[in-house]
Amino acid sequence: MTSAISKTKNDLIDVARQLFAKKGVENTTMNDIAEASQRGRRTLYTYFSNKNEIYKAVIESELGVLYGKLEEVIRRKIPADEKLILLAFTRLYAIKEVVTRNGTLRADFFRDIWKVENVRKEFDKKEIHYLETIIQDGCEKGIFQLQDVKQTAEILHYAFKGLEVPTIRGAMKLDYNIKEDRELISDILFKGMYVK
Repeated sequence: MTSAISKTKNDLIDVARQLFAKKGVENTTMNDIAEASQRGRRTLYTYFSNKNEIYKAVIESELGVLYGKLEEVIRRKIPADEKLILLAFTRLYAIKEVVTRNGTLRADFFRDIWKVENVRKEFDKKEIHYLETIIQDGCEKGIFQLQDVKQTAEILHYAFKGLEVPTIRGAMKLDYNIKEDRELISDILFKGMYVK
């Protein structure tokens, strides 16, 4: 029974995401979602009391995709410095992919940034934890030498987060497959800007 409930709820979230992407959040009604899902208003209202709730569920679902991609990086058996760079590129690709995939939702993503930020709090905490894990591993293996692992993880998280909008808009084009781009990020992260 529970899997049927979660499948129904996930189907509703996916239909809502598609409608939000096509028509925009503001132009999509609960009726639109009920009709497109072929489930009816009663079923929709069983899971969601209003459009804001379903919009929040859509954002959480999209962030779930990001979690998955970051967890793949965390599980890789590579040195901490390489893992940190791979995580940085992976999260930027994933966020750009999620926003781009959602068409008109992209405009609402920028307009409703505070609503998105509110939902992202848990994602941010998890990412900071991932960064701490990588950094701690690097310290234990003698790759990094830091005073404060937690604060370093927080600073890196917010630095990476600051690259999201320019990456999404195409103003910043960094490519993990380009050696020079990897080296640039590596130099900034690990060597800083001092004269060598």
